[in-house]
Amino acid sequence: MGELKNQGEVEVEAIHLWATPRSLSTSLMYSFAQRDDIEVLDEPLYATFLRVTGFDRPYREEVLSKMEPDGNKVVNDIILGPGKKKYRFCKHIAKQRVPGLPMDLMKKGKHFILIRNPLDILPSFGKVVPPSLVELGLAEVVSIYSELSELGRPPPVIDAAELQEDPEGTLRGLCEDLDIPFLSTMLKWEAGPKPVDGIWAPWWYESVHKSTCFQPAKKYPMPFPFPLYDVLEQSLPFYNFLKRHMRQTSCLLKSGLPQPELPVPENEKLLAWVGDEIVPRENAKVSVFDSVVQGGDSVWEGLRVYQGKIFKLEEHLDRLFDSAKALAFNNIPTREEVKEAIFRTLIWNGMFDNSHIRLSLTRGKKVTSGMSPAFNLYGCTLIVLAEWKPPVYDNTRGITLVTATTRRNSPNNLDSKIHHNNLLNNILAKIEGNNANADDAIMLDKDGYVSETNATNIFLVKKGRVLTPHADYCLPGVTRATVMDLVVQEKFPLQERNISLSEFHTADEVWTTGTMGELSPVVKIDGRLVGDGKVGPVTRKLQNAYKQLTEESGVPIPTYHEN
Repeated sequence: MGELKNQGEVEVEAIHLWATPRSLSTSLMYSFAQRDDIEVLDEPLYATFLRVTGFDRPYREEVLSKMEPDGNKVVNDIILGPGKKKYRFCKHIAKQRVPGLPMDLMKKGKHFILIRNPLDILPSFGKVVPPSLVELGLAEVVSIYSELSELGRPPPVIDAAELQEDPEGTLRGLCEDLDIPFLSTMLKWEAGPKPVDGIWAPWWYESVHKSTCFQPAKKYPMPFPFPLYDVLEQSLPFYNFLKRHMRQTSCLLKSGLPQPELPVPENEKLLAWVGDEIVPRENAKVSVFDSVVQGGDSVWEGLRVYQGKIFKLEEHLDRLFDSAKALAFNNIPTREEVKEAIFRTLIWNGMFDNSHIRLSLTRGKKVTSGMSPAFNLYGCTLIVLAEWKPPVYDNTRGITLVTATTRRNSPNNLDSKIHHNNLLNNILAKIEGNNANADDAIMLDKDGYVSETNATNIFLVKKGRVLTPHADYCLPGVTRATVMDLVVQEKFPLQERNISLSEFHTADEVWTTGTMGELSPVVKIDGRLVGDGKVGPVTRKLQNAYKQLTEESGVPIPTYHEN
């Protein structure tokens, strides 16, 4: 170290920028070059990249003759070698990190990543180089991010759109992440070519040479060159992966909402079945042409998993296929195919207990947007969404209900026996329940009789007799039928009839039933205590009988005991 000082040089800490082409990386290099404590290098690995890959460029021979092509020498002597300033800013195009470079390149210095939406890169990228996924290099950026993360040093990720929209805020945040002071000089530079420019500047830097700062993006983009559609489709998943790890999130319509906490944090990372494949949570999406998006045209079931078994699987599948038939779905997957998708999803997730499945079957993707099922020519879309999810209600102390003004659908309009995804009727009632700080809302039929809640079927006990509404305006739930069987098994009188709201207000006990919440005691309705406001003995007995049934029955998940 002393010898270095005698030569006027000191040990320098490298700051590595890893980027794709056309991502404002040169503007960022000019920004850092305005600091007195930083020297900059413009793509020091370019000659190594050309030598190793053999790629052609208009300036290939000039680069190879004037730049050091030996990767080891570039890393050890040029990038990590001594210098006269505290930091050395190295602008790297990610694809130039070729195999065989010294590991110190990644292990030493500070690293960050600059990304840009391929939609904004590709329209101008082909002026010098024929565009391809390899030339764009987004896959290599993901590889760099992953490698640094494995080393325990996940790099900050910034988006070019953030730099354009809020240069100072983005640079301040980046400097904070890099543990260097922000300097306002980073916000402006002089127009024209720079001494730090690489040999390739005349081919690539024409527009950036006209700039003196980070310019706001144009309000409207250029038309996309559709011959590059395949490259866009290949590259977007890599961009979207990196975007999820940004310090800030950039999008066209910004909400400014903080990242929400999940009810069950373990569900942040899960695998879902969509169509005919298993995908991570963030990729679990359906097409904008899918019928469930176009009109809520889908059917669904809720399934619960207990100790390696799926409770009432066959009954739920019966209803799923009945609903699909009632809605005249075509090209429906077979029962065995649906079961295999369910089993595979649970096994991949390792979910063998305390889990819930939202099983959906949509009419499928359309060839063009529109209402008509004649446009559905791709077959149905199957969705298996399994989550870690305990019962959603407080089944120990009980829940509260209010009565909604929203009435339940009549079979004249939409038969509730079809378990469809068009849930706006229920959602409107749920909004009323939320506004009243209740757990759910009771819904009446057109004549004013109680039908169900917005999400569950409902029962009451009066003088030892159990009553539940007719399933004319409500869904005849699988859990409802199961509890009705248990009522008979436990030798309580059971009656299914029209029930008025006042009968629920004056009941001795009330509970709701549903796969999501099981058997949930109701202790207050519309401000009135149910009975003495505590969970009643009939409810408790049936809860215990239901628990025993879930332990004893169900369709086993293959390989459960192996796991």
